[in-house]
Amino acid sequence: MGNSYAGQLKTTRFEEVLHNSIEASLRSNNLVPRPIFSQLYLEAEQQLSTLEAGSRVDNEEEEEEEEEESSESSSPPLLYQMKPPPEGCCTTDGFCQAGKDLRLVSISNDQIEVPSGFLLVGAKSPNLPDHLLVCAVDKRFLPDDNGRNALLGFSGNCVGCGKKGFCYFTEFSNHINLKLTIQPKKQKHLKYYLVRNAQGALTKGSVICWKGVEFRGRQASSGPCSSTLFQPPESSGPSLITTSELVSVPNANTPAGTQQTGTISDHLPSTAALSSTVYNGKDSPKQLVKNNLPTLTRPSVLGTLTNSGPPKKRHKGWSPESPSSTETWNMPPNLQIPNRNKNDVGGLSCLTHSAVVGPVSSPMVASGEPVSVPDNLLKICKTKPVVFKAPDQVPLIEDLEQIFMRSWQESHLSEIRQYQQVIPQAFPAVPSQIALMTSAQLPWLAGLAASSCNDSVHIIECSYSLAEGLSEMFKLLIEGKLVKTNYVVIICACRNRALDSCIAVTGKYQARVLSESMLTPAEYQKEVNYQLVTGKVETLGSFFSTLCPDGDIEVLLDKFYQENQSHRSSSLSTSVNKPAALDITGAAVCTSYNIEQHQIRPFQLAVAQKLLSHVCSIADSSTQNLDLGSFEKVDFLICVPPSEVTYQQTLFHLWHSGVLLELGLGKEHLTKQRMEQYVVKLDAEAQTKFKVFLQNSMQNPHTLFVLIHDHAHWDLVSAVHSLYPQAEASVGLVDRLLNCREVKEAPNILILHVTSFPYALQTQHTHISPYNEIHWPSSYSNGTELYHENKKYFGLSEFIESTLSGHSLPLLRYDSSFEAMVMALGKRFPRLHSAVIRTFVLVQHYSAAMMAVSGLSQMKNYTSVETLEITQNLINSSKQCPSGHGFMVVLRIPCIPLAAVAYERLYHVRERLSLADNFEIILGKPNSGITIGKHFVEQLKIWQKIEDAEWRPQTYLELEGLPCILIFSGMDPQGEALPRSLRYCDLRLINSSCLVRTALEQELGLAAYFVSSEIHMNKVVVNDVLESDPEKLSSTDNEDEEIATEGSTSGKRSPVKRERSCSHDSASSSLSSKASSAAFCIESSPLLATPGDVAKSPQVLSSSTEENANNCERQRQKVEKGAQTVISKHLPATAEHLDSKQNIKSAQISINSSSSPFSSSSSSSAPTHNSFILQTSQCSMAKAWKQPPIVFLPKLVYDIITSTDSSGLPKSSSLLPNHSVMWASSFRPAMSKMMTCTEQSLYYRQWTVPKPIHMDYNNRNEGRMDTFHPRRLLLSGPPQIGKTGAYLHFLGILSRMLIRLTEVDVYDEEEINIKLQEESDQFYHQPGDIWPDLETFKKIPFDYTIHDPKYEDASLICTRLQNVNRDDRSTSRKQEDMYVRRQTTRMRLSKYAAYNTYHHCEQCHQYMGFNPRYQLYESTLHAFAFSYSMLGEEIQLHFIIPKSKEHHFVFSQPGRQLESMRLPLVTDKSQDYIKSPTFTPTTGRHEHGLFNLYHAMDGASHLHVLVVKEYEMAIYKKYWPNHIMLVLPSIFNSAGVGAAHFLIKELSYHNLELERNRQEELGIKPQDIWPFIVISDDSCVMWNAVEVDCSGDRKSEYTWTERNVSLKQILQHIEATPNVTHYALIGMRKWSSKTNSGEIREPFSFCHIHDFIMLNVDLTQNVQYNQNRFMCDDVDFNLRAHSAGLLICRFNRFSVMKKQIAVGGQRSFHIKSKVSETPVSTAPAQYICAPDSKHTFLAAPAQLLLEKYLQYHSHRFFPLSVKNYSHPVLSVDCYLNLGPQIAVCYVSSRPHSLNISCSGLTFSGLLLYLCDSFVVASFLKKFHFLKGATLCVICQDRNSLRQTVVRLELEDEWQFRLRDEFQTANAKEDRPLFFLTGRHI
Repeated sequence: MGNSYAGQLKTTRFEEVLHNSIEASLRSNNLVPRPIFSQLYLEAEQQLSTLEAGSRVDNEEEEEEEEEESSESSSPPLLYQMKPPPEGCCTTDGFCQAGKDLRLVSISNDQIEVPSGFLLVGAKSPNLPDHLLVCAVDKRFLPDDNGRNALLGFSGNCVGCGKKGFCYFTEFSNHINLKLTIQPKKQKHLKYYLVRNAQGALTKGSVICWKGVEFRGRQASSGPCSSTLFQPPESSGPSLITTSELVSVPNANTPAGTQQTGTISDHLPSTAALSSTVYNGKDSPKQLVKNNLPTLTRPSVLGTLTNSGPPKKRHKGWSPESPSSTETWNMPPNLQIPNRNKNDVGGLSCLTHSAVVGPVSSPMVASGEPVSVPDNLLKICKTKPVVFKAPDQVPLIEDLEQIFMRSWQESHLSEIRQYQQVIPQAFPAVPSQIALMTSAQLPWLAGLAASSCNDSVHIIECSYSLAEGLSEMFKLLIEGKLVKTNYVVIICACRNRALDSCIAVTGKYQARVLSESMLTPAEYQKEVNYQLVTGKVETLGSFFSTLCPDGDIEVLLDKFYQENQSHRSSSLSTSVNKPAALDITGAAVCTSYNIEQHQIRPFQLAVAQKLLSHVCSIADSSTQNLDLGSFEKVDFLICVPPSEVTYQQTLFHLWHSGVLLELGLGKEHLTKQRMEQYVVKLDAEAQTKFKVFLQNSMQNPHTLFVLIHDHAHWDLVSAVHSLYPQAEASVGLVDRLLNCREVKEAPNILILHVTSFPYALQTQHTHISPYNEIHWPSSYSNGTELYHENKKYFGLSEFIESTLSGHSLPLLRYDSSFEAMVMALGKRFPRLHSAVIRTFVLVQHYSAAMMAVSGLSQMKNYTSVETLEITQNLINSSKQCPSGHGFMVVLRIPCIPLAAVAYERLYHVRERLSLADNFEIILGKPNSGITIGKHFVEQLKIWQKIEDAEWRPQTYLELEGLPCILIFSGMDPQGEALPRSLRYCDLRLINSSCLVRTALEQELGLAAYFVSSEIHMNKVVVNDVLESDPEKLSSTDNEDEEIATEGSTSGKRSPVKRERSCSHDSASSSLSSKASSAAFCIESSPLLATPGDVAKSPQVLSSSTEENANNCERQRQKVEKGAQTVISKHLPATAEHLDSKQNIKSAQISINSSSSPFSSSSSSSAPTHNSFILQTSQCSMAKAWKQPPIVFLPKLVYDIITSTDSSGLPKSSSLLPNHSVMWASSFRPAMSKMMTCTEQSLYYRQWTVPKPIHMDYNNRNEGRMDTFHPRRLLLSGPPQIGKTGAYLHFLGILSRMLIRLTEVDVYDEEEINIKLQEESDQFYHQPGDIWPDLETFKKIPFDYTIHDPKYEDASLICTRLQNVNRDDRSTSRKQEDMYVRRQTTRMRLSKYAAYNTYHHCEQCHQYMGFNPRYQLYESTLHAFAFSYSMLGEEIQLHFIIPKSKEHHFVFSQPGRQLESMRLPLVTDKSQDYIKSPTFTPTTGRHEHGLFNLYHAMDGASHLHVLVVKEYEMAIYKKYWPNHIMLVLPSIFNSAGVGAAHFLIKELSYHNLELERNRQEELGIKPQDIWPFIVISDDSCVMWNAVEVDCSGDRKSEYTWTERNVSLKQILQHIEATPNVTHYALIGMRKWSSKTNSGEIREPFSFCHIHDFIMLNVDLTQNVQYNQNRFMCDDVDFNLRAHSAGLLICRFNRFSVMKKQIAVGGQRSFHIKSKVSETPVSTAPAQYICAPDSKHTFLAAPAQLLLEKYLQYHSHRFFPLSVKNYSHPVLSVDCYLNLGPQIAVCYVSSRPHSLNISCSGLTFSGLLLYLCDSFVVASFLKKFHFLKGATLCVICQDRNSLRQTVVRLELEDEWQFRLRDEFQTANAKEDRPLFFLTGRHI
């Protein structure tokens, strides 16, 4: 580890870090240690939240002390082990290995030879704290006074022995015997400079300033190669540059050093290259931007010169022209910048404002003359140059880093996928390995780098100060020598001072956009408004008014208006009456306005279920952050941005979803006012609604409140920053409301963020766990369509795909003629904001197009082809439909003042052209509703069949089919959805200088669309000619052509391979417009020829409009005059998904308009498919439904959107994700096209950090991982895809789930065999008796008949000669269908219910042992043995007893051996505990068993023991750590419930004897010890009690009610029964909703009891459960107990509800073949076989096979008994289920047993099951059998079988044959059962 000693091979830094990384991974507790390359080069850059910030370039082996104390790596510090020194060398501290003294005190007076360029420094040795060791170090590797400019690495000499050339500090530290235990670092050990004092002695000088005085930041390295020094838009990636000051020079006398400082605003667009709140005056001739601080991040593109300086000392083969690893956009190396300078602004506008710095006082020009700025500079140069200062140090990146980068990406992306969250520290140490160049090398390298830029970059070198260079630049500007130069780099390389440099942006276009991009959105609107109000745009308006053949557009409009006044009147009358007349007369009307019923689509359903799944995951986690079991219902509040349209749109969706009624929040007559309580606009009035929401959440703790934050990427401003006076009232409101303490801490508030652009919520400081993100699913997986949809979604990727070669009609386009005119006018009006110019140009184009379409054909030369196409199709659309349907054009104008100007102008032109009834112009403002003319309101009402006279459209969705131009204003869209009749989306005016991913994608999201795919359009060819129309103007692409399918003649044409769609670049046809030529002529451009020449050669427009050679070749396409291009239209035919656009159809859902707050159509039948197709060729709206809208973009945005990187990822995806975040490092891996949404999220979570203005900025807990809010989810999906419908549906299914969680399915079945009961009018007790009277109860006869409905398939027990009809027995059903077919009902859980492991509440946390405040309950294992003669061996059981339950047991004092379980006394009376221990046998139900009896016992103390099998012990202990477990011996692992009952009873009796002995010593009588235990099924969920009211006049009259009560109440009531110890078993009814009065008329019954019994272990000492039984063991035990003369009492006033549990229990026994590994179902007929046969043996207990076989196939043994209920089968000493068609008669062979009288019975069969010695021949001869009756004898083995036949003398009356011997299908080792059958003679 480290570097070797002298003479040995030296390792590289890479090997060293590799070694460290391997060791760190072995030591680290983290799953994913930091990769090697992140240690070398890729440390995350941290921003410092302070007004002071600095940076320092650390040397290669540097690591700060703070980094050791609070390292970003979670690995433990590595111990450094020195290699053993060479033999024989000196190892004394203070001496070198050559034995020479190096201590300062010893050699201070020695003459030491110091080579040139070296300095003497003092090194600290850890073993000699009071001494300094003298070293000679090359000063290039030491920092200057500011802690900077130190080269990486080390170069030093030993002053003792004189050895030179130590190139590694590791090697040098070994030589001077520092004996370090940590990695040697020069920063830690080289501490002081050494200087000579006046006496010539060497003394300690100043401290070596490794850190500087400011906080540490990280210097970033520049990326582009020399040929891409200043990148055009395609190459301008997320590189960073920061400025700290903007210096304005208002007049020529202002010196350059005069500073006008300003804190950089946090509200600046994050893409602004330069940032300051100080903006130069409106008429200021220039702007100088200076950076007086070192930047906090790695500067590139503008602030640095790349690849300049020497390489690191170990890297070979370097050249200044080497490509760099951070070419984010992968530019071609020979790209010519001047060819793209029209858009070179991208190099500026795409740069990220990354640092937060404040006003400082570091002068830029400390000495030197002031800069004289010429007054006439703006007038001469038509530009305001922007100057900013480069960092003092320019870092370097070598070729090897390209290799490192690729390797790192491969290693680190896997880390990203596993998500290793890096916790940022407050001020982390951020070392950087960046080599620096000398000041002498910089100018040379800068010139070399700029040499290939063809004068686009000019280098000025000055030797005195920057002022000198600035003066030179201004001089060159005045002289016109920088006409082709866009950037001027000024370098002051003074030898005596630090390097100084700055960059001036002199390109007209670049400087303008750079200046404008510095404005915040508020400042931007303020500036535009200022220009409008002060009349600065009047000259622009005057210019446009002259663009007309007549010289004045207004004159032309007035003239047209006067000439067409009369024609307009008649036309208007016809237009108004036409639709009504057609409708009244029944003539053909357009049927395309079809009504789509509101429905949830498969995608939305899937997303809603994913949301529900995530909520359940939160609840199921061990963090206890969400207790779903405690909530009874759902409430919600939807927060939307302050857009009136979005607000109404959300109400619209809420109404049609029906979720309010589903949640029980709305009444039958739901009003709009009622709905408005659930949606809140985040404006100034939002806090009132929100307070009500919070109050409701606090007052209703059992309601789950879902707080939905829709459009969640809007307003992420921190509440702290929104308190500034200039902030709007709504700014920061999201933070104040959603992140307030009350919301965060409320356990019943769940927050759901919903957005299409989640990137700003995916930072290092996010509140949302990555596991709580839900992403919209993709349509396809491995080529398979996941969800069948009848609509195809068109989003950003589909729009981009349409521009690729091979596709026809591109959906994304730009308008070259528009861009050219904007460029020309920008030069003519340099003082106007470019947004003003662009808006006026576009308005002029629309005005001219409207005039041209209206008949003023001379105006078509004053617009662009694109605008003309839009306007022409819009105006003609309503004419092509008999009902007047048309389509919508969205004109996006972000700036509200400009939108108002555009609206007024277009409205005016429309009115003058008499087009007022042809189409509407709508001004859409965020804070206001929709206003449209009365005529169009009436049209909409007719189309939508609305009768409400007061109805007005409130959402854009309700404008379906209305021909209109929607001027969409507002800086950002706020979630407004557009109708499906949208045809054109004109985004030519969006702010192209603010290029961040969210901004671009949300603008393009406006056009997201669902296309009807009912007609498959795999290949559709557009006819080149429509019906002849003399007024139809030529257009690049005709949107109104008829569609021919592939089979037609036109369909056979080959699609034109599109290199350049003519609609993309209309310069060839539209630049001949007089408007454009006029604009250019004013510029007096020498390149300009005639307008005709312009049309032929679009490249003569000047360098600003020239295209890249590659782009020209790819995109240009000639358009012949008069010819229409035939374009193949290719649209995918698969369907996908809707959002709000489809939901406009929901407005016409069949709802009574009087009851709906959104008046909608009544009922309308959808048209047939054929009629729909017929109308398709006529109605433009119907066409719009089948085609995505066409989007027009600014050229700059188009280029960025359509370009991709090497992986195919759109470059827009690599932009900074949001304004309010910044990159954690400029040196980060590139995104990949193959990244899933989850991987993108993890990428942003690692590589972005919020700015201080972001609401998540302060979400940092030092070094801890609990920054995620546990109840916060994020739903993201493409825009307009249906997220609103998905989360509304989620609310519904969440509500249903909560209701379902509070409900259980309980068995609800009538008692069976009621008709077989003895009819008796005698009642032994009164209805109101609460306890049985012992003497009276003894008189009640035992009811042998089974009434429990679960035994519907069991054999009937006959007691006497009965007439049992076939109808009295229900038909049998398959065993596997029992759970499916048994009748259940859904019951709401009461507060006294028993729960499974999924229940969590505050009250029972401690009971369950899951309270996070307590450690898991410790348990101890105790053996407990007792002997039992019937088993012939000692039984050893094990108890698992938690510490908290040990008080229930008695332990021996010395050894803590378990002695007994404490039992109370019969005489004990207390309301605080239950006397009877409860045993619950269970298998396979560790999760679902109802073992939580805390609520059922109403908090009373009780002893509850789970009886589990040995192999299930661990899993039960995991789920129920605070429960006592009784673990059965391993021999019972495959046993049934009979074994558990047997062991419970025997253990309890043995324990009773132990307790009697123990307490007898205390003077207590044995009979006073409580003898009862409770044996309960694991599915008993609730208990009920019947309250009888006998207050009637007659004693026999009574009324009763049943209510849910606690188990505590029932048990304490039964335990208080008089003479309770005289009853052997006590039980209760099984609950049924069909219980009638007759069943409870007698309050107590002497009959069978099941499921929940109290067992007297004392009285039943001699009655055993059969440990072999699997089924009906309780019936068998009841019969045994009765025959022994014991009392069995059923309390009919009490009932138990049993929950249907579909897992575990008997279902856990699977019978399968013992040979085959694959589970194959075996029929019950195969469960037995002949002995010694080759039958397939089964892996199942023999007893189970026997019982199953007898249940289904006993008719083979007892053929005479089938349905012969008057002649039952005699069953001796046991009850086995022979199936429902055979009746049995039970008799006991025990002496003195109680049996029925069998004197009159003749039996059809005899069943002898494991007969004991009590069964003798004489006993059997008492019974009579039918002739031919059958006998079945069952024994353990064949020998016992024969002995039994002989002992019982069976051959006297029964005939046997060899073939009548059988066995269960078990192998010999599994001990099969054998049985013999015979016939009665």
